[in-house]
Amino acid sequence: MAGTNALMTLENFINGKFVPCNSYIDSYDPSTGEVYCRVPNSGKEEIEAAVEAARAAFPGWSARSPQERSKVLYRLADLLEQSLEELAQAESRDQGKTVALARGVDIPRAVQNFRFFASSVLHHTSACTQADPAGCVHYTVRAPVGIAGLISPWNLPLYLLTWKVAPAIAAGNTVIAKPSELTSVTAWMMCKLLEKAGVPPGVVNIVFGTGPRVGEALVAHPEVPLISFTGSQPTAERIIHLSAPHCKKLSLELGGKNPAIIFDDANLEECIPTTVKSSFANQGEICLCTSRIFVQRSIYREFLEKFVEATRRWKVGIPSDPLASMGALISKAHLEKVRSYIKKARSEGARILCGEGVDTLSLPAKNQGGYFMLPTVITHIKDESCCMKEEIFGPVTCVVPFDSEEEVIQRANSVKYGLAATVWSCNVGRVHRVAKKLQSGLVWTNCWLIRELNLPFGGMKSSGVGREGGKDSYEFFTEVKTITIKH
Repeated sequence: MAGTNALMTLENFINGKFVPCNSYIDSYDPSTGEVYCRVPNSGKEEIEAAVEAARAAFPGWSARSPQERSKVLYRLADLLEQSLEELAQAESRDQGKTVALARGVDIPRAVQNFRFFASSVLHHTSACTQADPAGCVHYTVRAPVGIAGLISPWNLPLYLLTWKVAPAIAAGNTVIAKPSELTSVTAWMMCKLLEKAGVPPGVVNIVFGTGPRVGEALVAHPEVPLISFTGSQPTAERIIHLSAPHCKKLSLELGGKNPAIIFDDANLEECIPTTVKSSFANQGEICLCTSRIFVQRSIYREFLEKFVEATRRWKVGIPSDPLASMGALISKAHLEKVRSYIKKARSEGARILCGEGVDTLSLPAKNQGGYFMLPTVITHIKDESCCMKEEIFGPVTCVVPFDSEEEVIQRANSVKYGLAATVWSCNVGRVHRVAKKLQSGLVWTNCWLIRELNLPFGGMKSSGVGREGGKDSYEFFTEVKTITIKH
């Protein structure tokens, strides 16, 4: 599939069947800028059909034991793993990321998501207390919520779609998922495996299309009591508005403007390659990427010199190049948006040390129309600049000096976001102290993006509402009930 020039046409997956749509959207190959795929432009009609299917499937699926549902998730994980190479090639072509990243991170993590929740759903316990004077026993039970609406983004398509689907169906819900219209292919490929895995018709429904048409129809539907969304803050505001009349349960994982704080006792041999990766991995299109680097003044010059040198070695190339560290950005519009921040920084008097407008990018003739740009490092920029305040979501990072611990904590916390942070220091007391004071849902010290799926994932402030992870996802995708028995 990945090597053919034929235009693929995707179909919605509703009630265990592929269903054609009467309207389609063009989807582009980011590495060439050419249309290669047609995605359904679904709306209310398709959501109604999906709700009907999910409603009909809910009694049977929710009545299955956790052990029975767990077996289905394990089978689906195995089938995804057997298709790993095909999925990795498709994810790379659809999203622009390198094949190596899709093969090494995205698809293995999608497999792991199903295995993790297949296991964790078997190990939850409920509370029980005895009230002797009243002669009562109180205990809790958890039940699935019903139909879960799942909206996933374009940066880690299958990785983040499965991070929602797996806990939702493990807990006994049925789902209607809407992947990004920019990256729908691997979701469609996963649908082909559902029947073989033993997922009954109507348990997983995937409806493709845009946010304003199909996303709004899903979020506003009165029979969808729960929405899990990963994406931008403006879209989250719209989801909250549409959900309010129905008091829906919401999990919103939004953006970040993530700081790295590098103290003068940091191990630069580990810090520099990791911070290059945390700034530019997946073209900087990860909500957890570092976009503000605060370096203690005494090592600022040394860090900057080594960091720029390492950034220039971070090769931008066609996604199939095994030596490429970075592929193409998702779309022409997004590339222009990212470039506009660099222009803005220049107009404010900032310095661009490498990357966009400084170095030359060499690409094969057939990729000249692709959405590529070089990793870019900005210095001499004020904390008040939009480049230091707003989420750029591209291969751009700002490096600035700081003097004291108190000062850098205040500056790191001065943005509206609070998703993730990294701290580099050999002083154990300091890393604990700083981590505690940072307004971030996740703090990595002397590392980046090492995840423990049991523990909570999510952000503070404008970075979102709620948490995801073993216990947190289970609690979100279930309703708790307290039962009192007088004996």
